[in-house]
Amino acid sequence: MVALRRAVAADASFLADMLVVAADWSGDHRRPKVQLLADRQVNRYLKGWKRAADDGVLALDDNGAPIGACWYRVLGKTEPGYGFVAPGVPELTLGVRPLWRAQGVGRTLLRALCDVAKERGHQRISLSVERANFAQRLYISEGFTTLSSGRDSDTMVKTLR
Repeated sequence: MVALRRAVAADASFLADMLVVAADWSGDHRRPKVQLLADRQVNRYLKGWKRAADDGVLALDDNGAPIGACWYRVLGKTEPGYGFVAPGVPELTLGVRPLWRAQGVGRTLLRALCDVAKERGHQRISLSVERANFAQRLYISEGFTTLSSGRDSDTMVKTLR
């Protein structure tokens, strides 16, 4: 079992690493880190982290080193993220170091973040996932449903009870 802690402003650099991991889920390194993080569509998930509406959790190994993160931002209608569903609905990002995948870390992070969002008064949470990404099965198993579909990806939402 991994330890969890809430994300803080100083975690921005690690979140950037996890954003790259999430974007490069297949491991084919489609875009270099610098280019990916310079993309306005992508860096909106981190720019100015941690704003008052932002929240997240980190998974830590036995030595206290971060191995994964799940966080959300509430993005506005004028600059929506890939998984935007409505104003005020947080959009999450999940990244786990490849060595730690398929060991329950992602599920633990996802559940913890949904609990945080619920505690903070959110009724729903959303995300965008490419259909070929194995993580889509995780999201479905955790109660996310497809709200809309694009060419290669789905926007999914979960009602927080």
